[in-house]
Amino acid sequence: MNLSETAFLTKLKSTDTFSSGARFGLRWFTPINEIALCGHATLASAAVLFHRKENTNPVVVFETLSGELRVRQHGESLVMDFPLNKPEVQDRNKHKNLLKAVVGDLPVQDVYYCKTTKKLLVRLADTCDRSALTSLNPVAETLLKCEDSGKVKSVVVTIKGAPTSQPGYDFFSRNFAPWHGIPEDPVTGSAHTVLAAYWTGRLGKKKMLAYQCSRRGGELELELRDDGRVDIAGRAVVLLQGTLKL
Repeated sequence: MNLSETAFLTKLKSTDTFSSGARFGLRWFTPINEIALCGHATLASAAVLFHRKENTNPVVVFETLSGELRVRQHGESLVMDFPLNKPEVQDRNKHKNLLKAVVGDLPVQDVYYCKTTKKLLVRLADTCDRSALTSLNPVAETLLKCEDSGKVKSVVVTIKGAPTSQPGYDFFSRNFAPWHGIPEDPVTGSAHTVLAAYWTGRLGKKKMLAYQCSRRGGELELELRDDGRVDIAGRAVVLLQGTLKL
C-alpha cells in the first residue's frame, strides 16, 4: 500500500468476531518493510473496531512485535497504552553529516538515540521557533547516503513548545524516515514514545500536549504512567472504506 503504514488486523480465535473479540493480532507495513511499532495505524485499527464494528469491549488488546498494546475509549479520544522508549545522549560529531543534511545550519541543542526504535532525536536550540522547524526540507536520497549503517531508521527533529500560548503545546516535532520508504511521516506515535521520555525530564511534566508539524499535522496527548509506560491519546476519522482483494 502506498501509505506511510498499513495495518493488518487478524482474529486470534475462530469463534471471535471483530465486534465481540477483545484480543487481535496486529502487524504494520510501510511501503518497503514491516515495522515493530506504529501509533497512528494502531489508532486507526482501534477506531475501526470501536466505531465501525461497534466492538463491545471497554478495552481491546493487540498482540504485536512490541508486545501487548491496549487501546481504550475516553470520550471522543482513543487512548493507546504504549511502551516508553528512553533515548541516550550522543556525540553529535558522530552524526554530523546526517545532522547537516536534516537541519542545515540551524543550531542544535541535543542529539539523542533510541536503540529500541532506531530513532535519532535532534532538539534544535530554543532560539529556533516553529517556523524554523516547518521550514526543514531534507532530501530523502541525501539522508540515505549519510546514514547507511542500519542503526538509524528515522530522524525526529523537535523544539520546545509554547505552553503559555493556546492551545499550549509543550513541544513540536517532525519525523523523517526514508529508511522505511517514508520521506516524512505525518504523525508518529512511535516517535512520541521517545519524545515523551526525553521531554518529561526537560519540562518536569508527566502530562504533555504535543503537535507534529508535518503538512497534514496532528495533535497528541501524552501521559507518563507509574508503570513506566506512556498513554498516547488522539482522535481518528474514517475517510475511506472498501474491500482489498489479494
